Amino acid sequence: MDIATILGIISAFSLIIISISTGSGLGIFINIPSMMIVGGGTLGATLINYPLKDVLSVGAVLKNAFFFKSHSPQYWISTMVQYAGKARKEGILSLESEVNNLSDAFAKKGTQLAIDGLEPSSIRNILETEIQYIETRHKLGCEIFNSMGAYSPAMGLIGTLIGLVQMLQSMDDPSTIGPAMAVALITTFYGAVMANAVFLPLAGKLKTRSQEELLEKELILEGIISICTGENPRVIEQKLYAFLSPRLRQSIQ
Repeated sequence: MDIATILGIISAFSLIIISISTGSGLGIFINIPSMMIVGGGTLGATLINYPLKDVLSVGAVLKNAFFFKSHSPQYWISTMVQYAGKARKEGILSLESEVNNLSDAFAKKGTQLAIDGLEPSSIRNILETEIQYIETRHKLGCEIFNSMGAYSPAMGLIGTLIGLVQMLQSMDDPSTIGPAMAVALITTFYGAVMANAVFLPLAGKLKTRSQEELLEKELILEGIISICTGENPRVIEQKLYAFLSPRLRQSIQ
């Protein structure tokens, strides 16, 4: 579980609620029509912009922002070096016993292709194609949340305009102007909060997770290709360390 995502959402909404409570009651910030305009309008605009199947798949993508399992780069480097040493000593077929120990489907597929005797160029083409499709799926999830982050403030503004029109129709009663104006502005408040405390931060977290996973896949790909070409385990180790930042490289070497 990603504690940072949970803490971020809790802290953002908690501070907003506490700030509201210190100045007035929460009741004046609850308005069902405003929620319907922002929530329904954002969802409707998203459905117009994206196919239904893509919008429905957001739930699976969103899971990566809260639950993300990945091995450290050090784990994959040590694993690839270990496999390289075994392959040089006992042959590539000796890795057959190691495949079932891999929990990552991408690494398992690449290792199995190497065991089956495919050419390194063919393995690279297959795995790079898979990486491209993984990147495309992740990019779509980020785009949907970025779009929702753009739509929700706009829907809040639309709700405010609706409230102002209704308010102007009752200008003959000055006592209703203040409350009507407050209700009109609540929709803008809802849209701003949903965009800046939920949709845009989640899009950013998904982008970060995507970058981490793609780096992991590329490291695995390079390790498998190096094993297929029979490179020295020490050379493979140094090659894979090149994927890491200098600071991270120093911390694990």
